[in-house]
Amino acid sequence: MSPLRPRADYEDFLYHEAALLDAWQLEQWLGLFAEGARYEVPTAGNNEQANSDHDLFYIADDWFRLKHRVARLMKKSGHSEYPRSNGLRLISNVRVLGQDDNGDTRVTSAFITYRSINDQTQNYFGHHHYRLIEVDGALRIRYKRSCLAMSSLRAQGRISIIV
Repeated sequence: MSPLRPRADYEDFLYHEAALLDAWQLEQWLGLFAEGARYEVPTAGNNEQANSDHDLFYIADDWFRLKHRVARLMKKSGHSEYPRSNGLRLISNVRVLGQDDNGDTRVTSAFITYRSINDQTQNYFGHHHYRLIEVDGALRIRYKRSCLAMSSLRAQGRISIIV
């Protein structure tokens, strides 16, 4: 088990992730994930203990689906994001919760994602939950769950972006 890094290292990693998404550098963003990683977004109003095996999720991507999501979003035929929206992600309240039995470092943060497309701005907010590992001395995401702290998506209608 690797020793915990200083909190600033984890904060910088999360800020870097947000900057890559804001700049629509999705291939580089995908490179932040360890092979075999998972990315999940439970439905709005769902509790953080929801299980993607039997609860409805907006996104429940294993490694294979995550790679295909990025490829699809980068194509002109990805109609929900062509032309692509402008986005800004704010990350705060980063907390390093420690390591689990597998040696994964558990990190949480609060987020607000602003998305602007077709003269409309949408806001998404909630908490990210990460399990991070070290691969060749660099932090990588083994698991990410973005829990929306919203009761519904009525104003937005959908999630076609990566929060």
